[in-house]
Amino acid sequence: MNADVVIVGAGVVGAGIALELARGGRRVVVVDKAGGIGHGSTSASSAIIRFTFSTWAGVAASWEAKFGWDTWAEHLGGEDPTGMARFRRTGMALLDVDIAPRAVFVPLLERAGVPYEEWDADTLARRVPGIDVGRYWPPAPITDDRFYADATGSLGAVWTPDAGYVTDPQLAAQNLAWAAGRHGAHFVLHRRVTGFERGADRVTAVLLDDGTRIGTDVVVNAAGPWSSQINALAGVGGDFAVGVAPMRQEVAHVPAPAGYNPDGGAGIALADMDLGTYLRGEVGGGMLVGGTEPECDPLQWLDSPDDADPRPTTAVFEAQVTRAARRLTGLAVPNRPRGVVGVYDVADDWTPIYDKTELPGFYVAIGTSGNQFKNAPVIGKFLTAIIDQVENGIDHDTTPVQVTTPHTGATIDLSAFSRRRPANTDSSGTVMG
Repeated sequence: MNADVVIVGAGVVGAGIALELARGGRRVVVVDKAGGIGHGSTSASSAIIRFTFSTWAGVAASWEAKFGWDTWAEHLGGEDPTGMARFRRTGMALLDVDIAPRAVFVPLLERAGVPYEEWDADTLARRVPGIDVGRYWPPAPITDDRFYADATGSLGAVWTPDAGYVTDPQLAAQNLAWAAGRHGAHFVLHRRVTGFERGADRVTAVLLDDGTRIGTDVVVNAAGPWSSQINALAGVGGDFAVGVAPMRQEVAHVPAPAGYNPDGGAGIALADMDLGTYLRGEVGGGMLVGGTEPECDPLQWLDSPDDADPRPTTAVFEAQVTRAARRLTGLAVPNRPRGVVGVYDVADDWTPIYDKTELPGFYVAIGTSGNQFKNAPVIGKFLTAIIDQVENGIDHDTTPVQVTTPHTGATIDLSAFSRRRPANTDSSGTVMG
């Protein structure tokens, strides 16, 4: 078997890259060890679409991607007959917190043309039924008396009305794969990559666990939390200034408090780093609650994603939902944990790496888990632009690729996602970026 490009990973990132490369006329093969499209970390995503990032590239990419979600069938080039994921606009309020001050991201929203409103505490209380607008920073364990201390002040928020969520993240990946398949992309599932062949100066083949050899001179590592293992197989990463590592995460599923999901819809999403949590509604009266990696909580780093226990734990469930219940006073904390477990592929500064590597022909789209689902409509364009330039002899390290986005007209310097970039000192150090 031969291909122009082999993509390792059939999640929403890999499938999105496959679509753009196949649209450009390349013969694309996507390999994944799972038995279905989007069965890895994509399936555990909260699929929130938001625009509040700490870098211009992050804001501009997410705002451009929103237009892809808005016109999903147009982005795909048709309607997937097996079903279509949908973008549901709910708006998001990012509550004030010192580690992500408005002064960092509001000017970026202005520059990108993202609609927003700055709310004081009274406006926040009026717009979100049942919210406690108290300031409780820093987050504390729920077993600590400090968690139950009185508020030290009140919070406002920055409201972005065009934020929301995608109804089915796994289906979104499957939609992208369907569209890529219409352009000739081929998906090889239930097959593990065991190695790579090199020629004198570049990658030449991908080897699979059933003995299959796929001849190619371009590989894209989009393996999510398994990306470090794939890089190790290829012998790349020695010149990376930014590391990635797998982290186990849980998202709780609970009934929403009364009045939160108006008219059977879904209420405003909240990003609440003040208490260390985020939440969004679900159609049908549900709510998803996740964490924002507060310093008081132990982070569950893994040697291998395969080590992750897939069962939600009582300790994490109670911590996340109790924090959310402090913010939304009508939220009950169920006795039994219910939710999903996933594994993030976390970059040191919570910003992804979209880049070439020291092995010619070997590219990466990694460090994406947790906050890059929303950018699936544009990540393929980024990788295609990098591959086109580098394979035509222009060094992305010295002459960074510039992408002008079709919907918003923003110019994004892709060196912002370089493997050699300085750490983003404006990052919140959390999934919020």
